Amino acid sequence: MFIKDNKKRERKRIRIRKKISGDTARPRLSVFRSLKHIYAQIIDDTKGRTLASASSLSKEIQNDIKTAKGKVQKSKLVGKLLAQKAAEKGISAVVFDRGGYAYHGRVKAVADGAREGGLKF
Repeated sequence: MFIKDNKKRERKRIRIRKKISGDTARPRLSVFRSLKHIYAQIIDDTKGRTLASASSLSKEIQNDIKTAKGKVQKSKLVGKLLAQKAAEKGISAVVFDRGGYAYHGRVKAVADGAREGGLKF
């Protein structure tokens, strides 16, 4: 069952990536979700470079992650950290790439945290 679901997500991810691309003016905020952790990065697709990244394993928010209850709250902290790192690099607007995941739960929490941090989608 898991393999079938993962292939469906990969097909969705490819379909989404045909339409979404990040450039210098509006880079792409990409989200990856594993069973335990969540990862987010801001990517400039024209240069093929990662401009900023954050995850639930980041050292900067390790103390906050320990006190957070549930994966959704941890994801929101990751979104806020990513927005903070983006602001330091002068990035204010991004294109959101949910990576084939449904836009709810942890993926939505990353987006909400990034918006609270000041990023515009």
